[in-house]
Amino acid sequence: MKTRDLFDESYSALTVNKVRSSLTMLGIIIGIGSVIALISIGQGAAGSIQANIQSIGSNLIIVTPGAPRGAGAAVSTGRGSAETLTMDDELYLQSNLTDAKAVEPELSKRYQVTAKGTNTNTQVVGTSSNYTTVRNVNIDGGSFITDQQVTNLAKVAVLGPTTRDDLFGVGADAVGQTIRINSVVFNVIGVTASKGGSGFFNQDDIIFIPISVAQHYLVGPNADGKDYVTTIGISAQSPDVMTTVQQETTDDLLSLHQIGNPAQADFQVQNQADIVSAASSVTGTFTILLASIAGISLVVGGIGIMNMMLTTVTERTREIGLRKAIGATRQDINLQFLMEAIMLTFLGGLIGVVAGWLASIAATHFAGIPSKITSSSVLLAFGVSAAIGVVFGYYPAQKASKLNPIEALRFE
Repeated sequence: MKTRDLFDESYSALTVNKVRSSLTMLGIIIGIGSVIALISIGQGAAGSIQANIQSIGSNLIIVTPGAPRGAGAAVSTGRGSAETLTMDDELYLQSNLTDAKAVEPELSKRYQVTAKGTNTNTQVVGTSSNYTTVRNVNIDGGSFITDQQVTNLAKVAVLGPTTRDDLFGVGADAVGQTIRINSVVFNVIGVTASKGGSGFFNQDDIIFIPISVAQHYLVGPNADGKDYVTTIGISAQSPDVMTTVQQETTDDLLSLHQIGNPAQADFQVQNQADIVSAASSVTGTFTILLASIAGISLVVGGIGIMNMMLTTVTERTREIGLRKAIGATRQDINLQFLMEAIMLTFLGGLIGVVAGWLASIAATHFAGIPSKITSSSVLLAFGVSAAIGVVFGYYPAQKASKLNPIEALRFE
């Protein structure tokens, strides 16, 4: 049988009962559509998270505190909430790191902030003037915190655009206004430019104040009576020296904290590439998990294809017997039914890709969920749909090809 005859016969067989063929394809359409939509949303989310992480700074190295590990302990306890980093550490690093462009301390905590009858719960970050260099922050109006204001314990605040909108209205001129943080009055001296993001990664929902004010009026010293910090940010001179700066930072802090074994360090040093890699790993795992769940519907769709093909073989038993009687080989019969199954799944896959593409666009447009469709996901969907046609069409095709022509012609 020629290839064109094979396609023509398969097309005719499937279009005889269009409703049944369409319903059979429905499982494949839903399965492929779900896989495409979920992979695109997963990849869109991964891209958005990576962009947000990249925007928090350039050539950034972050030092966070952690409780010391006990002898023989496998896991540090209290990391992230400990108070083992102090201003002395920040000043030491600022003086000793030769390849660092800038070093900035941070002391952050969430507070209920009020202004003119409105209030919001937001992140308050005590920091220094180096924050704009280390974290790539631009000012949209007014000015950022200066070193003199840090030294003089000036009660001034710089708002993120989201916080400005929540407290004073969208786009309002907040410079010169006053806000209250934990009953302490601050004068607003500036508003930062928007950096984007949402939820946990919203870098616009934030207030900056001098770190000396945060330590003196809001947080207080740690158990040892020292001014502690929650993060130290370091901007390396270039991407080429990031590893060197990271190692120098680790060595300096180990020496300053008098810790001989790096495994017992009471701090953690990460560079931006580590954070991006960790975030990509997490989002990649979730994308695979979601796609796998959607893939279950593909298996159900494949079972539907097999059921429909077995029914078709039974209905067309006499036709198969007649074809064999006039010279059709087992391979011809096998190829014909296999082609019908593949055509069903391939067409279902094509419609499913379009449905998944429309679903991802709808998710972005109506729900604001980022999505990204790549050629690899589309090719994967087509490959999977064709493979399902081969796998689930193989048994019915084999059953048809093995029919005895005489018994098939006698079939009622």
